[in-house]
Amino acid sequence: MNAGREHGKNKPSAVSQTQEKEEKSETHRAGQAPLGLAVPGTKQPLLLHACCAPCAAHVLELLSRSYSVTALFFNPNIQPDEEYGHRLEAMQLLCRITGTPLLVEECPAAVWDAWVRGLEDEPEQGRRCLQCFRGRLEFSALLAERLGFPCLATTLTVSPRKSASAINAIGLSVAEGRKVRYLESDFKKQDGFRRSCELSRHYNLYRQNYCGCRYSRRHRDAL
Repeated sequence: MNAGREHGKNKPSAVSQTQEKEEKSETHRAGQAPLGLAVPGTKQPLLLHACCAPCAAHVLELLSRSYSVTALFFNPNIQPDEEYGHRLEAMQLLCRITGTPLLVEECPAAVWDAWVRGLEDEPEQGRRCLQCFRGRLEFSALLAERLGFPCLATTLTVSPRKSASAINAIGLSVAEGRKVRYLESDFKKQDGFRRSCELSRHYNLYRQNYCGCRYSRRHRDAL
């Protein structure tokens, strides 16, 4: 568990120069159509924003068939720090098991607070959640472009409580005008959520019981 969340801890120099290849493959909707490569025998680099290890387990299994995946853990919404540490450790474990490179970008929770200021009383799955998705995906798109990743995806669409269409709309908007293609997905489809549960049990991953922020935790405690 990390003691703090100092932004920019990992440096871009840690990423292989092979991830600077130009975009070559065609757009497809992951989780809704068979995954394939435009250039046989090659795998494009893809930066995968990972909200947590259980969700990432299924997505890594799926996308690694067609992409050279690097996972990104950037989730300043997760509170308190103890919970953040549990989820980060689970993500590190998953990446060790699967041999997936992992970037960890730490950021003070105060940054997330600024994203959702004025939306504190929004219900779960409301505008506050959309703003949270936007903040995380906007940073992920910026980082993907800076590090030379031609493709970006997120594990957020695994959850049955999250709207894939809303997340995809945000992903497309934050990638617009950048040298990165957002991969639309609905990873909960085709039993994706069930598979994520199976894999998290198989790998003995820590599995949380609330989305991440203090408001979702308060909602859980009220049930």
